[in-house]
Amino acid sequence: MTEQERIDALKVVTSVIERCERIQSKFAPGTSQHTLLKNRIQALKMGSALLGGGDMVKDCDPTLTPALEPLASIIRKCKKARSKYEPGSGQYNRYGGTIRAIELSRELIENELHRRSL
Repeated sequence: MTEQERIDALKVVTSVIERCERIQSKFAPGTSQHTLLKNRIQALKMGSALLGGGDMVKDCDPTLTPALEPLASIIRKCKKARSKYEPGSGQYNRYGGTIRAIELSRELIENELHRRSL
């Protein structure tokens, strides 16, 4: 991954985190929607920390493995939503950028887990 890809992915992931945090406040704590967003935000923050090269991930060892499923869920949902648009359209391209950014985050988490298992 190039430095520019990392920077672009970090911008997208940061944007997704902000949107999730904004929406989360609309749901009551304890509801399934609130918990889903909480898990997504936590997973996205892990990916963001790794994309940014930060040390925050060291403090969150137990949360790395559970972070994979929320990221996979975001990827699946974005791919499904993207399939409703024509290739080349603005919406199609926007989802494509989000998918790439989340896939990079997921890949970095998987690499970190693999590195720690050695």
